[in-house]
Amino acid sequence: MKIKNGFVLRDMCGENIVTAEGMENINFNKLISLNSTAAFLWKALEGKEFTQEEMAQLLVDEYGIDMELAMTDSGNLMKSWKEAEVAE
Repeated sequence: MKIKNGFVLRDMCGENIVTAEGMENINFNKLISLNSTAAFLWKALEGKEFTQEEMAQLLVDEYGIDMELAMTDSGNLMKSWKEAEVAE
C-alpha cells in the first residue's frame, strides 16, 4: 500500500487534516481528519510502500501495544484510507 501522491497532512486550527495539494484541488466535503496516532503513521509512511505488518510494527514500537491489537488497528486504518481514496 502507498499514500497517493498529491495528498498532504496539514495542521488546520489544531487538527490533523489530509488535503490535496493546492487549494484549487481541495474538496471541503471530503477533508479527512486524523487523530494523533493516525497522523504519526501518516508521517512515518508518507512516500513509502508499506504493509499492514509494517504499520502495525510502528504502533508496537511507538505505543507499546501488543501486535494483535496493532494489526487490527492498522488494518482498520488502511481500510479507511482506501475508502477515502488517499491510499492505494
